[in-house]
Amino acid sequence: MKGISIEFPGVKALSNVDINIESGNIHALVGANGAGKSTLMKIMAGAYNHYTGSIFLNGNEVAIRSPRDAKNLGIEIVYQEVDTALVPYLSVAENIMLNVLVNKMGRQVFVHWPKIHQAARQILKRLNIQIDTNEIVQNLKLAQKQMVLIARAIAEDCRFLILDEPTAPLSNTETVELFRLLKDLADNHNVGIIFISHRLPEIFEICKDITIMKDGQVVTRQSVADLSVAKVVEFMLGQKLSEVFPKRKANIGDTLFEVAHLTEKEGSVKDVSLYVRAGEIVGVTGLVGAGKTELCKTIFGSLKTKSGDIKIKGIKRTINSPFSAVSQGLALVPEERRKEGVLVEEPVFSNLSAATLAKFSTPLGFIKSLLEKLNARNMITELSIKTPNENQKVAYLSGGNQQKVAVGKWLNADADVFIFDEPTKGVDVGAKHDIFELIGRLAVAGKGVIYATCEFTEILGITDRAYVMYDGQIAKELETANTDEEKLLFYSTGGK
Repeated sequence: MKGISIEFPGVKALSNVDINIESGNIHALVGANGAGKSTLMKIMAGAYNHYTGSIFLNGNEVAIRSPRDAKNLGIEIVYQEVDTALVPYLSVAENIMLNVLVNKMGRQVFVHWPKIHQAARQILKRLNIQIDTNEIVQNLKLAQKQMVLIARAIAEDCRFLILDEPTAPLSNTETVELFRLLKDLADNHNVGIIFISHRLPEIFEICKDITIMKDGQVVTRQSVADLSVAKVVEFMLGQKLSEVFPKRKANIGDTLFEVAHLTEKEGSVKDVSLYVRAGEIVGVTGLVGAGKTELCKTIFGSLKTKSGDIKIKGIKRTINSPFSAVSQGLALVPEERRKEGVLVEEPVFSNLSAATLAKFSTPLGFIKSLLEKLNARNMITELSIKTPNENQKVAYLSGGNQQKVAVGKWLNADADVFIFDEPTKGVDVGAKHDIFELIGRLAVAGKGVIYATCEFTEILGITDRAYVMYDGQIAKELETANTDEEKLLFYSTGGK
């Protein structure tokens, strides 16, 4: 790709970008929040057609102005937001073979369903994934949905595969399997792979070359072997890795929130007890599938409680819905931000007031739009949200900025306890720093924070105490200052 530039209303997303990808090579593409990496790959995949510049394949200039153009050239992309790329009410087989089905339906009336399922099973077997091809996709876990998307991509004659944050929803075991597949595709099938990830250690594990972007331009392209994680961060941000986690002096008060013997109705959370004090950041960690998300949702009332007690400021409370949770001082930033955390088709200003509409309404219930927009402008400045203005649709923001909106909507709420479920998933180190700063400020203000993540580095970098989950239960409670990643991994894998 040579001299690639593209603009959106009020934003120049890319400026004269050059990038070169080779077949049989796994190439990392990284950059800070809003650097333009996803935009560049969407151009390569045909999602944006109003760019300027040229694209060459094997030395010959090609036109990529639609997803069909990209597919015809063997270019496949697996987007970060899996739910927007899958058809939830179709089966696993139909989703994997979707491109085949679409192409066939134009020429014939009947589909040979046994062949469709057989082909899907063969692809899943190649990926070493155990998923029933008859299962409806909306019933799958997030990690399984991601693998279905990757299976669909390689169902075609794929020459170049673009992966945008592919490991974000995967467990360690699933990540190992994915890396095995990617190495096989590159080494034995000559597929060129573009690997976008904010998990920098992964890049050093699997990638040969790296291109680093900043503010819509390429900063450098180098061999991964010639760099370190710290140096990559400096290229991305202009600051050192050690500065990502802000310094905070903990001022911990009395117990603010506690859960006793909490069990979720379907059994994904079993007999969990924990507490959070005012001014304290408490981690909830474990591997993918340990029950962290289910615990957060059970506390917040979006999953039903079978038994157990919840106390806020020492008073027993009944929380049977998100509405009752919010009214009693709880706030939740969910894992799947586009699905549950923001209204993607609504503007930034209405998202930032969504959790506290009463504050921006008249006694008769009419919304004061000017007050909403004034609040949004202040919040955009406070949270460093990159957007042309408060009227921009959230769908057009980068992942990190969408996450800031998901967090920002709670800041006007009179919440005592903030629950963050994987708040930095798919977010670059620059946006992570901003989110950590914000969480630190909440703790300094006397709020209680529950921080759920499978990233052990984040647990050690930001929390005061941590609960390790295994199989839906609390396996261990640890003082963060007296633990390390090895201990967290030990207990999260069932160690006793």
